[in-house]
Amino acid sequence: MNRYLYDGTADGLLSAIAWIIEEEPDPERVALAEREDTLFEEGFFISTDAIQAESLFFRLRRRAPDAAHTLYSFMMAEKEGMAGSLLHYISLAFTHGDKINGYLTHPDVRDIVSIAKKAGRELHRMKGLLRFEKLLDGAYLAKMGPDYNIIQPLAYHFCSRLRAQNWFLYDIKRYTAARWSNGALQFGSIEQFTTPALSEDEKKVQALWQTFFKTIAIPDRKNPRLQKSNMPVKYWKYLTEKQG
Repeated sequence: MNRYLYDGTADGLLSAIAWIIEEEPDPERVALAEREDTLFEEGFFISTDAIQAESLFFRLRRRAPDAAHTLYSFMMAEKEGMAGSLLHYISLAFTHGDKINGYLTHPDVRDIVSIAKKAGRELHRMKGLLRFEKLLDGAYLAKMGPDYNIIQPLAYHFCSRLRAQNWFLYDIKRYTAARWSNGALQFGSIEQFTTPALSEDEKKVQALWQTFFKTIAIPDRKNPRLQKSNMPVKYWKYLTEKQG
């Protein structure tokens, strides 16, 4: 079995997969892993080519749109040690098209599809659970700590829904931020973050919302299990109604 290595980046992974699919007659009999730079590491290193990586994604999207969406969701999960599984999944997708997502008896397909669905579910959930707070300067800030790296698709989602406001998203786990200002979206890193002061209007609105949330609750119909299912506890520290 031929063994190949890549540099550990997303572009490196996809360009390595593109090269293998082009050069190897049977990619399923190929091993692919991140290079560790150890003395006795075996394998042929494939250089990163961002253009080749992008080309692979667009070719897959033309051949199998659903599989391309699965690939995009899987990449958000940032799972280590699954380069070989992704190689086999993409190779099969080019052969079988979108039918590939139904071939769940194949272990690599099952693993890729399962992880992609989890990342997609969190992205969908955060579109409803994210809370923006108005700051003193009039901009809005939403903090989050998702399991998966979903800040980019989440930011694009809010670009079309909060076009008139200036806002920030901040991922406290990854120290990454998205900024929408004057019609332009930017991404960057923030190594040290201190929550800015809230506006007085925001403080009043949060107090009113917390009072409303407690007032409408019907004690006899409380269902903690259902509430935790719809709003997992790990997200509660970012929900205005769960503070205090």
